[in-house]
Amino acid sequence: MAADAIDRGRRSFLRGRPATGPAPIHPPWSRPDYIAALCTRCGACADACPEAILRPGDGGYPEVDFTRGECSFCGACADACAEPIFDRTAAPWALRATVTDDCLAVRRVVCRSCQDACPEGAIRFLPAAGGAAHARIDDAACTGCGACVAACPAGAVTLDHQTGSPAHAVR
Repeated sequence: MAADAIDRGRRSFLRGRPATGPAPIHPPWSRPDYIAALCTRCGACADACPEAILRPGDGGYPEVDFTRGECSFCGACADACAEPIFDRTAAPWALRATVTDDCLAVRRVVCRSCQDACPEGAIRFLPAAGGAAHARIDDAACTGCGACVAACPAGAVTLDHQTGSPAHAVR
C-alpha cells in the first residue's frame, strides 16, 4: 500500500466503527491512490457534475452515489479538477452491476425497472423454472453507469469493483 493511500480499516478502527461494505466508488477516470495523494477535497468535481451524483465521502474525498442517478461519462468532473487525478485516456472505471436476491423478480413480482433503465441493454430477464424470471447481466455490455441502481425499487442492484483492474483496484 502506498504511503499516501487511505487505510479504511485503520481509519474505521480509530473511529470505533468497523469498516463495512465495499470500497467507495470514486469519480470515473480517477484512481484511488491518486485521490488519496492529490485530492484537495475542494468539491469542484461534485459541483461540476450535471447529474449531481458526486458527494463528499469518507474524509471528504469525492464518492459516487448511484442512488441519485447515473453517470453519463460527460467528463465534467475531470475537467473541473485542478489536480492530475483523472486520466481520460483510460477506461472510466471497472464497475459491473450485480443483482442480489432482494430483486422483486426473485420474489415473483414482475419488475423490469433495471432493464428498462439500462442504456446499454446489459440487463435481460431470462425465464427460470417455476415461472419467475431472473436478471442476468451481460458483463461485456455493462459500462457501470449506475442507471440500474437508482431505478431498482428494491435496492437489489449494486455496482461492484472488478478485481484485477488497474483503473479501480480495491485496496
